[in-house]
Amino acid sequence: MHVLSSRILLRPGDPERSRRFYGETLGLAVYREFGTGTERGTVYFLGGGFLELSGRAAAPPPPEPRLWLQVADVRAAHRELVARGTEILREPVVEPWGLVEMWIADPDGVRIVVVEVPEDHPLRYRP
Repeated sequence: MHVLSSRILLRPGDPERSRRFYGETLGLAVYREFGTGTERGTVYFLGGGFLELSGRAAAPPPPEPRLWLQVADVRAAHRELVARGTEILREPVVEPWGLVEMWIADPDGVRIVVVEVPEDHPLRYRP
C-alpha cells in the first residue's frame, strides 16, 4: 500500500463549537471547506497532515482519538492558549523520553498533546 496523504476525521457533537476551538483557539488554518449548513465540513492544515471536521455525532465521541501537535516552543503555546481561555489538562512537562509535553482537550474531550522536540532530542534530524 502506498499512502499518498492522510487526515484525522472527527465527528463533533457541536460542529460550530469545534470550528471555533480548532480555528480560533488553536489558530489552525483552513485547507478547504465543503457543503453547507449542518452538512458543512472544514478541513484544517495540521502540520504535515490534515484534520477534517464533518458530519455530526449523535453523542460525543469517546475520547480515544489523540492528536499530537508539534510546536517550536511548548511554553509559548501554553501562554497563548491560557490567554485564549483554554483549559490546560496538564502543564508542560519534560517527559522521561525527552519531549516537552502539555495536554489540552477539544470541546468533545478529544485529548491533544502539544509537544516540543528539544534541540538535543533524537527525533531532530542530524546530518
